Amino acid sequence: MAARDYGQYCGVTRALELVGERWALLIVRDLLVGPRRYGELAAGLPRIPSNILAARLKELQAAGVIRRVPHSRVVVYELTSYGRELEPVVLALGAWGFKAMGDPREEQIITPDSMTMSLRTAFRPHVAAELPATAYAAYFGPAELLIRVDGATLDVARGDGPADLAFAAGPDIRRIISGELAPDRAIATGVVEVLRGPGDLLVRFATTFHLAA
Repeated sequence: MAARDYGQYCGVTRALELVGERWALLIVRDLLVGPRRYGELAAGLPRIPSNILAARLKELQAAGVIRRVPHSRVVVYELTSYGRELEPVVLALGAWGFKAMGDPREEQIITPDSMTMSLRTAFRPHVAAELPATAYAAYFGPAELLIRVDGATLDVARGDGPADLAFAAGPDIRRIISGELAPDRAIATGVVEVLRGPGDLLVRFATTFHLAA
């Protein structure tokens, strides 16, 4: 039984009954990046109370959205094929919400999984297909990501590695993705710090990853 019953016979209503509870879609968002242990989910959602996380996981399992599976001697949570069907919904919701993000508040953070999904949301494969293959090592606060773009293919992994451009940025990376702040200006004002590689590759990054605000 759904935790919330809206009393209407409608697909939107049913979807909200399954994944509309607080934190549920953020759990789905992180699992779209890959399977996670309970502790990894908790670390990626630092404000979620442990009892709420446990409850949401139980509800999502009951709905057939996620499942618990053994992996390398530990148990992880992963999306079912039914759950993975939510990816275009989550990406579309992210693009819609991007328009209303505004400036970051001091207490807001970027997590590796949230940034990975933001990059998937902003990725323009039709544009990337016309550009040379490029690897970016990006440091968004505690989120360290290796972003590889090869034609219309995007791969985002945690950690560092060989890259054409390595840079560090905070939540204001939103202003570059939206086109509000030009890449050269971002570097000049310190919004982006180039760690290695040619800084003009940030223009390619901003061209490849773009969302209208």
